[in-house]
Formats: sequence, structure tokens, C-alpha cells
Amino acid sequence: MFEQTSAAASRNVYVDWMLRFAIAVAFVIFGAEKFPADSGGSWVGFFDKVGAGQWFRYFTGVIEVLGGVLVLIPWTATAGLVLLATTMGSAVLILVFIIGRPADSIVSAGFFLGLTAFAWSRRNH
Repeated sequence: MFEQTSAAASRNVYVDWMLRFAIAVAFVIFGAEKFPADSGGSWVGFFDKVGAGQWFRYFTGVIEVLGGVLVLIPWTATAGLVLLATTMGSAVLILVFIIGRPADSIVSAGFFLGLTAFAWSRRNH
């Protein structure tokens, strides 16, 4: 009986690490995509439509990369998840209310819900 409990707990640790690693890689890539300043880039155009200036594109990229790194560190993982969930929630609001394309917010909303659920599940760690 005790062996099964230990096996299940160690499996959860591996699943936790795999999920955190996948989230970290995804958001480091998403954040790094926002740094090139080519005028024809999709992110430059998107942040022009947002209207906050290109500094907001760089800020968003830094937040996404930072969140991805924080998710990898065990004692900061929950903070990183919350930071990334907040970023994705903000993206939903921007897409719906500022850009006016609510259908485009589905992916961001999915990330928001997934990150929030994962952060909630880790609240006792």
C-alpha cells in the first residue's frame, strides 16, 4: 500500500516537471518572438493596433520570458504560472475590447484557463 502511494506521488512529480517544462519552453518562445523589430512583423502590427506603443511589445516579451523561466524554478513556479495567466487574461481583454476580435481570443483564453487551473492545483506545494 505504501509503495503505491510513493509511486503515484513520484509520477505526479514527473508530470509536474513535464508540464512546467512545456509551459516554460512555449512562453520563452512566445516572448522571444516579440523582440525583433522588423516593420513587417506581425507583432509590430498587432501592438500598433493596441495603441500603447512598441514599448508594450517589449514589455510583454520580457514578461513572457520571465514567466517561462520562473515556471522552471520549483519554488517560483506558482508565481510564474500566475504571471503568465495574468498576461494571457490581459491578452483576452485586449483582443476583445481594444482590437475588437473576440474570436481571436480563444487561444489566449485557453492558455489563461489552463495556466490558472495548473497554478490552482499547485497551491499546496
